[in-house]
Amino acid sequence: MMVAMTASRREETGEEISPTVRSEAAFRAAREVMPGGVSSPVRAFGAVGGIPRFIAKGAGAILTDLDGNSYTDYVGSWGPLILGHADERVVAAINKAAAKGCSFGAPTEAEVRLAELVIARVPGIEMVRFVNSGTEAAMSAVRLARGFTGRDAIVKFEGCYHGHVDPLLVKAGSGLLTFGTPSSPGVPGTATADTLVVPYNNLSAAKELFAEHGKRIAAVLVEPIAGNMGCVPPAEGFLAGLRSLCDQHGSLLVFDEVMTGFRVAAGGAQQLYGVQPDLTCLGKVLGGGLPMAAYGGRREIMEQVSPLGPVYQAGTLSGNPLATAAGIATLEALAEPDVYETLETRSARLAEGLSQAARSAGVPVYQTRVGSMLCVFFAEGPVTDYASAVRSDTKAYARFFHAMLEHGIYLAPSQYECMFVSLAHTDDLIESTIQAADEAFDEVARG
Repeated sequence: MMVAMTASRREETGEEISPTVRSEAAFRAAREVMPGGVSSPVRAFGAVGGIPRFIAKGAGAILTDLDGNSYTDYVGSWGPLILGHADERVVAAINKAAAKGCSFGAPTEAEVRLAELVIARVPGIEMVRFVNSGTEAAMSAVRLARGFTGRDAIVKFEGCYHGHVDPLLVKAGSGLLTFGTPSSPGVPGTATADTLVVPYNNLSAAKELFAEHGKRIAAVLVEPIAGNMGCVPPAEGFLAGLRSLCDQHGSLLVFDEVMTGFRVAAGGAQQLYGVQPDLTCLGKVLGGGLPMAAYGGRREIMEQVSPLGPVYQAGTLSGNPLATAAGIATLEALAEPDVYETLETRSARLAEGLSQAARSAGVPVYQTRVGSMLCVFFAEGPVTDYASAVRSDTKAYARFFHAMLEHGIYLAPSQYECMFVSLAHTDDLIESTIQAADEAFDEVARG
């Protein structure tokens, strides 16, 4: 069992040394030169308290921090590392590509190969355009949907995150049918005026919205499995109902599969649930740990993208040869026999073990899982949307998070994020994680 070295150490002088002394020093330095000391907000441990661990290296399912503490990692760079850290096939592909040049700003055969792999696996994609981040993919898909339909309004769902582009940084107000209001300073109201927000998993609210605004709705943008308020699966009939609404009103259905693409199934959530969108956003697993994303869909829609059509989108580093190489290596590895069966078996064992540990400790939790994505909500009732997710006991989660960290298990420093299982999580690591959870839930129960 890989366990973090969390007990205080002593020098020969007898002075106690924090087991995170180097991370603490790095965090102090980082806060002087970076907002909050981080490049993305959740990394700062603000939701759970304490000092973020500064990572020195990763290998397989194990992270090692600056102080030499080791952790079994269930963050996986927030989802991309489905093969584990520093997978030898991915590293070899990156090294081979880097030796030939890191960026060209010109087409490569590798882009064509990756595009072919994507199109072969994702049901709703006939043509694909590569970008650098999930934010870019969502932004570009929205622009394309508006350009293709000649309409302006976009429907999104409360609690779903589609990157930090202005029109999508929206939270719902009161009532079910809500015009978007900006959820960040710096986002003008004009940017979100055409963003309509309804609760996730609420098909009746979506129907009411379409009844009133259907003629001006360009697209419905949805995470088919919500992954940014914890893991919240779609209710039965929800995705199919959205497909039907879009068909009835001439709107496009856009799946944000940045998180779920190649993660929950070879063809993503659309394969898993049998609902085909008009456009799909991909990222995370697609790049094998390097910055890579894409949007794609029906040929007639994608042919509206420049240079074929009038909808403009470009990127200096799009299709970067290093990221492309990592993506090809990852997708080829995922095509090996029994990959998704292995992920399913190990993820199911982990979920069962965590649930049993919570029950044994008498700690109320509600657990969700789809494939190798899962979440333990510290909530007594079902979590089906944003409103029920935010009723979770975040203080209890913070105690659980730190208890697991003390036992060498690295979880997301937020209740509202997923756990990700990789192929590098062996049966032994799963069992050691469950053992750690037995103790951690007991600590939570003791308060």
